[in-house]
Amino acid sequence: MTGEEGGQEGEPAGGIAELRKELDDARRLADERLTRLRYLQADFDNYRKSQDREREQIVQLAAESLVRDLLPVLDDLERAIPALSQEKNREGFELLSRKLQKVLEAHGLRPIESRGRRFDPNLHEAIAKCGSPEEDGTVLEEYQKGYLLRSKVIRPSRVKIAEHTGECTEEQHGKGKDNRD
Repeated sequence: MTGEEGGQEGEPAGGIAELRKELDDARRLADERLTRLRYLQADFDNYRKSQDREREQIVQLAAESLVRDLLPVLDDLERAIPALSQEKNREGFELLSRKLQKVLEAHGLRPIESRGRRFDPNLHEAIAKCGSPEEDGTVLEEYQKGYLLRSKVIRPSRVKIAEHTGECTEEQHGKGKDNRD
């Protein structure tokens, strides 16, 4: 019996060591898989965020395209208002123009302030220069209003800028020098 007991005593000691080794291997494998799973989760989160950004960019581009298409309509409305002779028609067009402006503003459209400001090539397109007592580069007149959509310039203001050379004659003020050459 002692021989059988001796054999049985050796087996549990060897079996425990073997079980511990299997347990360590299983833990190592579980840790590797958990680490791999965390990487996969992070990759998926990054992919999802990337898709969300791409979707937002597509929406913004579509909105920008629509706003660009509507700007000439807004310009035409603003030009038509002073030409209307009947007060009722004028009020209707002014209301329509304000509504259109509010809708566009709600989508991030803002006019670029130009007159009296310093010329900024990022915001303005100089199409004429005029001798003026104003500081060189000051915007004297705005020919076409420019707009920002959120923080992006979608149409620069077309302006006449001052050349500090003295007084601006009426002929210069009306025509300006063409700067497009």
